[in-house]
Amino acid sequence: MNIKILFEDKNILAIDKPAGIVVHPDGKSKIIHPEKKTKEVKINTISDWVLLNYPSLKNVGEPIELKINNEELKIKRPGIVHRLDKETSGVLLIAKNQKTFLFLKEQFQNHKIKKVYRAFVYGFVSDPKASLATNKRGVINVPIGRSQKDIRAYTAGRGAREPLRESITEYIVLDRFMDEKNCKDNNKTEHQYSYIEAYPKTGRTHQIRVHMRYINHPVVSDPLYRGEKELALGMKRLALHSLSITFMLPDGKIKTVESPLPFDFKKVIKTYLA
Repeated sequence: MNIKILFEDKNILAIDKPAGIVVHPDGKSKIIHPEKKTKEVKINTISDWVLLNYPSLKNVGEPIELKINNEELKIKRPGIVHRLDKETSGVLLIAKNQKTFLFLKEQFQNHKIKKVYRAFVYGFVSDPKASLATNKRGVINVPIGRSQKDIRAYTAGRGAREPLRESITEYIVLDRFMDEKNCKDNNKTEHQYSYIEAYPKTGRTHQIRVHMRYINHPVVSDPLYRGEKELALGMKRLALHSLSITFMLPDGKIKTVESPLPFDFKKVIKTYLA
């Protein structure tokens, strides 16, 4: 697994997570042992990569408790403070010691960390109403809960199972464009897309994906939330990228780590927006 390091010091590691890689095990796959550092070791998750390259982080962080086949399991997440969905690419923070883990965890819990995402979504997203309070950003302020229809999914507003959790996403529209090459019928709205930048103010599971579907503009090629819409723009994976994270270092300095747009994003931009 080729993982690019975006930033590293004695306390924090920031990596560029590729799309298609799970952050931590789900309890169903075999977990590697850090002492087995050989070419034969198969790395399935970001946690595997961390254990292999930073074995001292083995006991950093907090395990996740799962129940698999009536068996209680504790899955270690070495230094991992937050997560990205499997198909989401971009910046991921990892704490290199327990003190820093708790320091970063407090920032995430109190919404002190600023996250910026880029996404392609279906349809033309309307410009948000100008407002000094929102800095001309669109605001989706709708609580999120588990879906009643699909155990894997979440829902915003009606139809969500209790407990509902406060969820706020702000966004701006960077561009709108048509897929002229595939627009062979009269229903042109089916070939309209928007390029957006999103700023989640809370950190709920699938938050941006659920909120964009809530306003009828699901993320392109989203396997869970696009409904009957087809894969589009040549994106074979969820068109969502964690562009940057801004946080406080243990010494009090503010740090922003950015992840370059991946190849598939650049290809869409070159094809449709250049």
